[in-house]
Amino acid sequence: MSLDRRTLLRAALGGTIASAYGMEPASAAGGHRRTVFVAGDSTAATYATADIPRAGWGQALPVFLRPEITVVNAALSGASSKSFADLGRLDLIRAAIRPGDVLLISFGHNDEKTEDPARYTEPWTTFQEYLRRYLDGARARHARPILVTPVERRRFRTDGTPYESHGEYPAAMRALAEATGTPLIDLTALSFALWSRLGPEATKDYFLWSEPQGLADNTHFQAHGAIEVARLVAAAGPQIPGRDRHALHDPAIPDDVLVWPPTRPAES
Repeated sequence: MSLDRRTLLRAALGGTIASAYGMEPASAAGGHRRTVFVAGDSTAATYATADIPRAGWGQALPVFLRPEITVVNAALSGASSKSFADLGRLDLIRAAIRPGDVLLISFGHNDEKTEDPARYTEPWTTFQEYLRRYLDGARARHARPILVTPVERRRFRTDGTPYESHGEYPAAMRALAEATGTPLIDLTALSFALWSRLGPEATKDYFLWSEPQGLADNTHFQAHGAIEVARLVAAAGPQIPGRDRHALHDPAIPDDVLVWPPTRPAES
């Protein structure tokens, strides 16, 4: 990637992150800029300078979109489909989203927490019921919802073979997408295939692993992982506006294109 392209991309990312404060999409001369909203959890969230090198795939998504597209990353650390809606975060998106915009909806990690009634949902009942609220909210505003199954964790057996960790939640989301005619990005399957190809050691460069710091986080990403998961999302989402095909086919996007704001936007 050339220095000029990297500088331009960092400037665009800075503007995108700034637009997430208050969930107000940017305006362009002559009208509303097409906006991609992200509703999700910590795997997608935008992190602050104090969190470096931790990053979410929603934070990296603008890398793969043209500069005229705005990304409002409302993903909230610790959120489930239930808690995100119950906290009023979905209402904020519905107030800001406009006709022609896109809403990416990705939950599952925290819906699985049976010990936490504020977040737990059951895959085939309450999980689907809450997800329908996102679909209905976007469509009521003439925006397009896209369901995104939860990104797979880094899970390997002692013999090095990977295994899935999300139970029936991805299947429940796939079934809901089919039943409602909603576009689906199967990030569970895509990320599982990627981790399977990379294997136990190489995946450490994607997740929040750091031997000197004693970090061994198999759920959250460092910059490289966030960028590559965002690539999976953008590549599999033809309905996402303004995809940058040059970036999607660039295998050498550097980690330092990401921008970390002073505070976490979704928590400000």
